[in-house]
Amino acid sequence: MAEIEREATPGTPGVIARPPLLFFGALLLGFVLDHLLPVSFEVPGFGVAHRVAAAAPILIGLALAIAGMGSFARAGTPVPTNKPTRALATTGIHGWTRNPIYLGMFLIYGGIGVAVRSPSILLLALPLAIVIRYGVVAREEAYLEARFGNAYRDYKSRVRRWI
Repeated sequence: MAEIEREATPGTPGVIARPPLLFFGALLLGFVLDHLLPVSFEVPGFGVAHRVAAAAPILIGLALAIAGMGSFARAGTPVPTNKPTRALATTGIHGWTRNPIYLGMFLIYGGIGVAVRSPSILLLALPLAIVIRYGVVAREEAYLEARFGNAYRDYKSRVRRWI
């Protein structure tokens, strides 16, 4: 049972905002705060290690997000949260984590924070995680449970939310 389709119960999860906008907004706010309160973290002799520490999560995050979008495409369901879900994606990367795109976005976000040495961006990761968890993921899970019933509950019991 790789993908489960159901035509009834259209609608959307009613998330508080599109997740990419939330991540982008947190990044912008972090840059503004860094400009207003200029504090950066410098680590002497951290050149190559700093680049790796920034690039690794960004690259892993991109891979996770792309894999998640590919999984949605194979299941025939849209990625944007403002469109009705047509099918559950439960295989591929979605067999390992229920939220590979958001997990990828967090890794990219953190990698950017490290790359630009921004304490504000890194500190904003916690409130961003709370907003994503309760304003997006919780609403999506309630929507998917209402839309797909036991199929989604079974999937939830087998696959972790994050990792």
